[in-house]
Amino acid sequence: MIKFSKKDISKMGKTYRLNLINSCTGYKSANLIGTISTEGNNNLAVFSSITHIGSNPSILGFILRSSKRPRDTYINIKNTNEFSVNHIHFSQIDDAHNTSKKFPAKISEFDKTNLTEEYKKNWKVPFVKNSPVQIGCKYLNEYKIKENSTLLIVASIEEIFVKDEIIYDDGLIQLDKGGVTSINGLDTYTLPKYLKRIPYLKKI
Repeated sequence: MIKFSKKDISKMGKTYRLNLINSCTGYKSANLIGTISTEGNNNLAVFSSITHIGSNPSILGFILRSSKRPRDTYINIKNTNEFSVNHIHFSQIDDAHNTSKKFPAKISEFDKTNLTEEYKKNWKVPFVKNSPVQIGCKYLNEYKIKENSTLLIVASIEEIFVKDEIIYDDGLIQLDKGGVTSINGLDTYTLPKYLKRIPYLKKI
């Protein structure tokens, strides 16, 4: 095996280090976060840091990188207190990745890609049409991670929309059945495959 010490990592070129550190922790979720500004401008951005925090109450979180200028996603969430999380189908990966481009706030990523907005009852924010799993979220809190000045955004899961054919009777969503992708590193999209299901081990 190849060994990388902390000293080795500190001496690496930026691109090599980014690729190594972003991929060494394993596969990450591939999601599109949909928001809307107070002026009514839609925003869509790809994220690979969304994670489960708790089931009761139902909470998720994601990381916002530090920036001198607050990102449109953050500004919109703070102003409206809501956003959508949309799993990326393998047919959407090129368009989803293109949302990472820095468009002016008044330009919607929906207008610059082949992705289509979808609206749900009681939600102002756009969801992504044909996304196998869509989650409506409400902002709860944020925590600054002082070690690198990033923000952990915490939100409640208010509604979940799932394609009928990918959910089990016991509530499990089989993501690979819905063509849901994941991200390896910064820019590599993968299609995970179901292997087996092992029963939850309860305390003896």
